[in-house]
Amino acid sequence: MPGAIRAEFRKYFTTRMWWGMAIAVFVVSAGFAALFGFLMTMDQTGTPPEQQFGGSPEEVAKSVYTAGLGVAYLLTLAVGVMQIGSEYRHKTITSTFLAVPKRSVVMGAKVLSLLVIGAMYGVVSLAGSVGVGAAVLSARGAEIFPSAGVGRTLALSLLVLGLWALIGLGAGILIPNQVAALLISVGVAWIVEPLVGFAFTFWDWGQDVAQYLPSAATQAMVGGVTGGPTAGAAQLEWWAGALVLAGYAVVLAGIGSWRTVRADIS
Repeated sequence: MPGAIRAEFRKYFTTRMWWGMAIAVFVVSAGFAALFGFLMTMDQTGTPPEQQFGGSPEEVAKSVYTAGLGVAYLLTLAVGVMQIGSEYRHKTITSTFLAVPKRSVVMGAKVLSLLVIGAMYGVVSLAGSVGVGAAVLSARGAEIFPSAGVGRTLALSLLVLGLWALIGLGAGILIPNQVAALLISVGVAWIVEPLVGFAFTFWDWGQDVAQYLPSAATQAMVGGVTGGPTAGAAQLEWWAGALVLAGYAVVLAGIGSWRTVRADIS
């Protein structure tokens, strides 16, 4: 297993994709942190209550530091898809299984390496969001780290990116074509699933269902303030959100790994 894990890291970090993704995650996180830092500390006089950003200093800090997470986890989702999809596309999966005959070891190595890679991008994301966000909050006279809950949110954001990478791994296996897997998985996570969640908010029973969707579970993990039409919608506790998102990752990565172990890939 250690050798297989090293091989997975070598496959990823010997390509230009890893630092290209790192730059994208950093820029997105820093940009959204700056934007939300200004939005959440500006004068909102005359703005309708349902469109206002508000909350305690802790909620404001959480929202600023995790503002770019919604785009960052799409990038780690794509990394998960390509980690397995590129092997099928370039026909290197056969040599991988020949080098490590036990397929379960290979898939276990992919899962563990993706968790670490996702957490690494989480560190990059926090470097951008906390660095820029803290500077904006300080300049605007807001508290930078008002409570220990902010630290917990930052730690959970590392887990968020790792779990979304595993979701991508499952999608990359279940959808054989790499391009189709990327388009479908990102499209569902970015557009379809949030729209479905918003539609559910029109019914009382729908709000109970919507909180178990992946994006809602992610939001529950990191907390913060949600403005606009979804404000006030039911939300899980942070630990329940973590369990729900982990459940999606385990199911998709587990089914994908089981299929890979049993399927004929020649």
